[in-house]
Amino acid sequence: MDHSTNIKELKDLVQRFCEARDWDQYHGAKELAIGTITEASELLEHFRFKSDQQVKDMFENMEKRQEIHEEIADVLFFLLRMAQKYEVDLTQALKKKLEKNEKNYPVDKAKGLNKKYTEY
Repeated sequence: MDHSTNIKELKDLVQRFCEARDWDQYHGAKELAIGTITEASELLEHFRFKSDQQVKDMFENMEKRQEIHEEIADVLFFLLRMAQKYEVDLTQALKKKLEKNEKNYPVDKAKGLNKKYTEY
């Protein structure tokens, strides 16, 4: 479905869900940022101290895979909600960030490396 859904549709879906529950009062920027980090931490818990093989095995286990999908969805929910509430154009923001990263991580210097651009 990723190929047929746009970001606006997802933002609208999250907005309808939250407004139906009168959650605007709980969704200030600080709370949404905290929620994003909290859910990202829950996602991380699945991978912490796991080998590459263990991670591969988790994705082949339908129950574990579903748990991971739910954590990814939770992170996306909070990001979409923040973008929706504070009028962040996610497409534009990502493109601008990639342009900045193109300058900070030129292919001729960054290819195959995991160094921060300040280390070049």
